[in-house]
Amino acid sequence: MTGLRLGINIDHVATIRNARGGRHPDPVRAAKMAATAGADGITAHLREDRRHITDDDIARLMEQIELPLNFEMAATDEMLAIALRHKPHACCLVPEKREERTTEGGLDVVGGHNHLAPYISALGAAGIRVSLFVEADPRQLDMARRLGAPVVELHTGAYCEAEGEERAHHLARIEAAAAHAQAIGLECHAGHGLAFDTVGPIAAIPSVVELNIGHFLIGEAIFGGLDSAIRRMRAAMDQARNAALGQRSA
Repeated sequence: MTGLRLGINIDHVATIRNARGGRHPDPVRAAKMAATAGADGITAHLREDRRHITDDDIARLMEQIELPLNFEMAATDEMLAIALRHKPHACCLVPEKREERTTEGGLDVVGGHNHLAPYISALGAAGIRVSLFVEADPRQLDMARRLGAPVVELHTGAYCEAEGEERAHHLARIEAAAAHAQAIGLECHAGHGLAFDTVGPIAAIPSVVELNIGHFLIGEAIFGGLDSAIRRMRAAMDQARNAALGQRSA
């Protein structure tokens, strides 16, 4: 066992459904398929503009799936009320701009600590695991710890988009941030933009315990099926983690 969890983000199943309307394809069905294919959790982002996941999707996910639900949300009163009503396993606070196509970066926890503090406190008091989606910056991690968030998720988007030496630079930053998170008592996750060719080095980082992957897998599902895409990603993660464990024990 690698000890590395895989969370599947099903947002873009809903994106395809909403492009035409109706009920097909159903993100809840995708969540159930993900569970069978080896996922450890389901992630869904309920955006302010409801561009993909809807309120009904969240309600049905809570009712029908057995895997833990990671509810991605902006730190707003509307989303807090929804989270407290459903009480998912986890809530990941993310930055959100109406004009963005996808999440563009991590939360500014340092600059926004006064705004974030009451949301982190309210979610934690309700027994919901709180994570903060952040850049690989020790200052952001230190503030997350001060605010009482038990988990951070490192943004891997810049790493995935870069090539060559620039990618190596971003990977080194993520490795250092993950080690720092572990050292100060934070559980460390990672995600955004991960694909078959980029997941290995992130999966090999020993202090990362969970990866959250969505858009790439939904895209691959068009060509080869969701079950196949998830199983291939799960195998790539496990192979990288096991290889890294073997190197450290040698």
